[in-house]
Order: sequence, then C-alpha cells, then structure tokens
Amino acid sequence: MSDDRDPSSERVLVIVPTYDERENLPRIVAAILRETAADVLVVDDASPDGTGALADALAANEPRLSVLHRAGKQGLGRAYLDAFEHALALPAGYSHFVQMDADLSHDPAAIPSLLQACRDGADVALGSRWVAGGGTVHWPLRRALLSRGGSAYAATVLGLRIKDLTGGFKCWRRAVLEALPRARVAARGYAFQIEMTARAIRQGFRVVEVPIIFTERAAGDSKMSGRIVREALGAVWRLRRELSH
Repeated sequence: MSDDRDPSSERVLVIVPTYDERENLPRIVAAILRETAADVLVVDDASPDGTGALADALAANEPRLSVLHRAGKQGLGRAYLDAFEHALALPAGYSHFVQMDADLSHDPAAIPSLLQACRDGADVALGSRWVAGGGTVHWPLRRALLSRGGSAYAATVLGLRIKDLTGGFKCWRRAVLEALPRARVAARGYAFQIEMTARAIRQGFRVVEVPIIFTERAAGDSKMSGRIVREALGAVWRLRRELSH
C-alpha cells in the first residue's frame, strides 16, 4: 500500500453513523463533500424516521456517498466497528478514516486540520474541545461539566494525558485500525470513544489533540442518557484491568 503520510496518496473516507437524523443528513453530507475531497459512508441503524431511505436517495445521485444499513440500533460503538470492518475491505484502499457525528456538532471544515495532524506525524488526530483553541457553542453548562469531568475521570483511571477522551471527531490512519484488536472492543455507547483511544495509545500509536469548536445540535434529539454515562464509568475500570495485564 502507498505511504499514507504522503498527501498525494491520500484516500479519505468520512464515516457518519445515523439514527433518526433525517433533518440533519442532507446538510452534513453536503458540507463534507464541499469542504473535503473525501468520500462519505453513512451507517444507518434502521432509523424509524426514514434516514436510511433518504441516505440511499442522496447516494443515488452522488458517487462519493455510500450507505451501510444495519438491522437496528445496537449502539454507537457497534456502528463504528461494523463500519470499520466494511470500510477496510473496500477496494478503494482508503488511507485515512474520519469519524464524526451527523448532527452538525462537528464542523466538516475542521477535517483538513485533522488530516494535516496525521501528515505531521500523528497516528490518530482527535478533535478536542478541551485544549487551547477548542471549545463549545450553545452547550448547557451541565453537559460541558459532564463532558470535561468524564474525560478527566477516564484519563485519571487509565493514566492517559488526553484532555478530551470522550470526543467523537477523529481521524485514523489505516494502519492503526488494522492493528487494533477490534474484536476485543467491548464498549457499545460513548465509552467506545474512550476505549478506542486508550487501545491506540496502549499499542504505541501517537494520538494528537487538535482544537475544534463543538456546536450543540440545532435539530433532532441528543442520544446522551444516564445509562450511557453509567456504562462509561464502569467501562474505564474494566478497560484498566484488561490493559494492565
């Protein structure tokens, strides 16, 4: 495979999981296609609101867009893991994989900065709200405290020097995803973000935080819940026990 740190050989796939994101999908896809030369993979979990059917309709008129349909809602982590398996097997031979939310909280205009960080030596570029230059817009104080506190808690338990461990806007070099033991990733909710980053660091890959501005969604409902938070709190201790052996 060609050198994935050479911009001339880059092939980028942006992965966007969806569940009831019909209002946001056309806007996020259009923004990604406008801001980058990347292809887009929508991963829909049989959304009741018809997001999957809309994605198919958009893909029928856009060669850079494809859709992966899953049987139902099985968690964000499972959606990404299935997408990674699917994407790594594609004949296009993508060199980089960007993961991002469908609700426009992650700005596609920041994707080039993540890619540049990988060109400059990062194995994983993590869009970070909590480093200098990063931040949030229209986010309730409770959510901001929960995010910062959760990241700090997880980093302390796992012994990591990452400010935004719960962030879901990332760029992965292909070699990293191929090397990670994806079948052993257990987290299904937002703890998935913590687990994947921790595993990458554990295997010696370089994770760099790139400042981003996170904007609260304008349409649709947040998928965050108390159950997801409780899962994350427990998952970091399970992960610590596994990675310490």
